[in-house]
Amino acid sequence: MKEAYAIDFNKSVYELCRENPRISEMLQNLGFKDITKTGMMETAGRIMTIPKGAAMKKISLDYIKDEFIKEGYEIVE
Repeated sequence: MKEAYAIDFNKSVYELCRENPRISEMLQNLGFKDITKTGMMETAGRIMTIPKGAAMKKISLDYIKDEFIKEGYEIVE
């Protein structure tokens, strides 16, 4: 059984990616293509949360949660 890693959806994308760089790659694969653009993490990433980003990009939050759970994350809200 995989060890579960907690991911707090109330934290900014910037905070989450600093704590676990793998999250940036996962978000990019889930449709958040802009996250890797130069300066995006330092600007929008500091105020953007995953739920806010999902709403902006019109990506299902349930889909995002399911993908994180598949990768061994436990969602904290």
